[in-house]
Amino acid sequence: MSTVMLPPTLGSPSEDASDLHKAFKGFGCDTAIVVNILAHRDLTQRGLIQHEYRLRYSKELSKRVSSELTGDVKKAVLLWLQDPATRDATLLKKALREDRLNLRVATEIICSRTSSQIQQLKPLYFNMYRVYLEHEIEHQTHGHHKKMLLKYLATPRYEGPEVDQLMAGDDARALYKAGEKRLGTDEKTFIRIFCERSRAHLAAISEAYLRLYEKPLEKAVKHETSGHFEYALVTVLNCAENPGKYYAKVLRKAMKGLGTDEKALTRVIVTRAEVDMQFIKSEYMKNNGKTLYEAVRSETSGHYKNFLLAIIGPD
Repeated sequence: MSTVMLPPTLGSPSEDASDLHKAFKGFGCDTAIVVNILAHRDLTQRGLIQHEYRLRYSKELSKRVSSELTGDVKKAVLLWLQDPATRDATLLKKALREDRLNLRVATEIICSRTSSQIQQLKPLYFNMYRVYLEHEIEHQTHGHHKKMLLKYLATPRYEGPEVDQLMAGDDARALYKAGEKRLGTDEKTFIRIFCERSRAHLAAISEAYLRLYEKPLEKAVKHETSGHFEYALVTVLNCAENPGKYYAKVLRKAMKGLGTDEKALTRVIVTRAEVDMQFIKSEYMKNNGKTLYEAVRSETSGHYKNFLLAIIGPD
């Protein structure tokens, strides 16, 4: 039986602002109401509610949420209130500076985003933190990993579906020559191709590689590289081929074994809920034999569980 709350009747932004204000007032916050309203509002509606709240009560809704909610549900709701680019900037800042350095998370965010998302993120990051994202990367990373991230941030990429199959074949051969065919690895070639080519083109390179050398390109990457550099290349490749499958894997890892990685759960579910959640759910089911909804329900509890389940949506 489902534990997620039913969506409330959709109120106007001003009704929602008023209901949220009532939920905050008095002794202790009625977190269930806060979760039930915000989890069932889309990005535009959440923006309008925040605008109304500011006009009526001369205070930012996010500040009120921050002072009234606690724990994982507070972190998740605060992230949910932000627009996608602000969210990415917030998560990157935490990964690069505030938490103990988490280069894997920073790499995931950068290498899983489209070129236009990155072009939006960079000036916003500077506006929010008065430091260039590239300077943060320069300072916190090293070696081929650093070169890869800096080039990936700097290079505009085509985002359409058209692919030059001949060029994809040439790129597959270039990667083979730069990796498996030689002693040692020519990392420059891997960085150039993975950072300059579109997602559709990289997926075509992967198909060509398998056809030409009877080995998956991902396997070759893992054999030829290591550490954060390997993770960056694999993330770019996975997100080119099937982002839903990539995120389903990240979620599975977050809930595997003893204890749950709530940070990873929150990050992926909140940032992908309005992007490609249906694909992630489908891949999760295909690869784990249980629904994402069931997995999250059994691994989380309380208001945090209800919030995540509401934004995942029923199967």
